[in-house]
Amino acid sequence: MPTYKCFKCEKKIKNTNLDKRFVCPHCGGKIFYKPRTKVKKVKAI
Repeated sequence: MPTYKCFKCEKKIKNTNLDKRFVCPHCGGKIFYKPRTKVKKVKAI
């Protein structure tokens, strides 16, 4: 299950909570993003 984060209150939201309405259950925000799990660093030559 992918988890999203609310852009407004920064709380994690599971995909099952967003099945019917795409609104944050905590603050009512409508903008979400998927946080990255791993960040890959690349060295410049």
